[in-house]
Amino acid sequence: MRLSRKFQKLFSRDAAESFWENTRRWIHPVNSRRILAGIDRIELENLRERYPYRPNARKINAYEDAAYWIGVNVKRAQDLWLDRSLPLQILDLGCGAGYFLYLCRLFGHDGLGFDTDEEPFFRGTTDFFKVRRVVGRIEPQTPLPDLGRKFDLVTGHRVCFHRLARTENGEWLEWTPTDWEFFIKDIRTRFLKPEGRLLLEFNRRQDGSSFFTDELRAFFESQGARIFRWKALLAADPSQRPRFKQIQKL
Repeated sequence: MRLSRKFQKLFSRDAAESFWENTRRWIHPVNSRRILAGIDRIELENLRERYPYRPNARKINAYEDAAYWIGVNVKRAQDLWLDRSLPLQILDLGCGAGYFLYLCRLFGHDGLGFDTDEEPFFRGTTDFFKVRRVVGRIEPQTPLPDLGRKFDLVTGHRVCFHRLARTENGEWLEWTPTDWEFFIKDIRTRFLKPEGRLLLEFNRRQDGSSFFTDELRAFFESQGARIFRWKALLAADPSQRPRFKQIQKL
């Protein structure tokens, strides 16, 4: 009975937050069709022929499906108010195919991606979208390479760099709070401007539950994170509570 009440509480909170998120997007709409009209979708699909799926790759991530991924990333941009913000310097960790940074450029921002070079298709799409990226890997307890500048916003969508290996039952071994503390401190001290923000968006767990276990929620909140659904937003200053709606100073 206790588990049932807890599940209902979480579901109700998630439903309410989802409604609020969608309402804010509706108030400030972005025309995804107009954005899609500026993309040569035939050329994008041809890229898949030149860079076929790797053996055993999950085809659920059909990154040549521009309509789907523009829709996903328009929502990400809206949630951070990037469609109505002054120009920002943005670093996208795990930039993948480059859709998010492509949209950031359309909204007037200057973006840089950071990712591994394990997916050949992403080489083609980042060139196609004219997205600049640095090749590298995020490792636990290891500083990121120097990128030569600081950023107003650092993002990580569908974060998976914290996954170390699978156990025999298929669950992931993950970073500890100590690993997360090292990573967050590295971003804060070396990559964020004084008023900068770090946005981390997580996948749900294999059983459908939130990434934020009680331990992880307590840890991120101890770092000053604002947690909203599956996202954690942190300020450069750990004593500050950041906002998704943030007016940048000239």
